[in-house]
Amino acid sequence: MTHPIAPTLTTDRLTLRAHMMSDFDPLYALFATDRAQYMGGPVEAKQMWYWIAAEVGSWQLKGFGSWGVTRTDDGAFIGQVGINQPHHFPEPELGWVLLQDFEGKGYAAEAAAAARDWYWSNTDAQSVVSYITPGNSRSEALASRLGAVLDAEAPLPAGETQADTVVYRHGRPA
Repeated sequence: MTHPIAPTLTTDRLTLRAHMMSDFDPLYALFATDRAQYMGGPVEAKQMWYWIAAEVGSWQLKGFGSWGVTRTDDGAFIGQVGINQPHHFPEPELGWVLLQDFEGKGYAAEAAAAARDWYWSNTDAQSVVSYITPGNSRSEALASRLGAVLDAEAPLPAGETQADTVVYRHGRPA
C-alpha cells in the first residue's frame, strides 16, 4: 500500500488534501511561536521545511502521511492532520494541529476522525497512537473524544520519557 500523494478526503465541512506550498507559511508561522510547545516546536523555517517534506514523502515511503486541511465552503487552510511514523516513532501516530483562528469549532475532531477512518480502511493495523505532550489538555480531550485511551505501557518515541510524552491508543473498531 503506497500512495504517491495523499488521497483527497471530504467530511461534512472539510477537505483533507495533499499539502501544497501555500501551506508552508501558515504552518511555519504557527510552529515558530511559543504556542508550538505542545507540537514539537518552536522551530525555525529550515526545520519546518524538513518536517513538512518528510510528512509529504511519507505517503510514498509508508503509504500514509499528512494532509493539509481546508474548509470546503471557502477553501480556507485551517491546519494539518495525519498518520505519521518517522524513524524515531515506534508506532504510527494520528496527529493534528489547527491554526489558532480555527480552534474550538470541532474541526480537529472531524479531520482526525476522517484520517483515522481512512487508516482503518487502508491497513490491517489494530491500533494507532497519539503522542501528546503532558499538559496539552485540549489534545488529551480530543484523543478521548475520538475514543482513544491512555496507554501508560506503550513504547515512547526514541529519546522521550513519560515527562515528555503520554500515549493515547486508538483501537480499531470491532
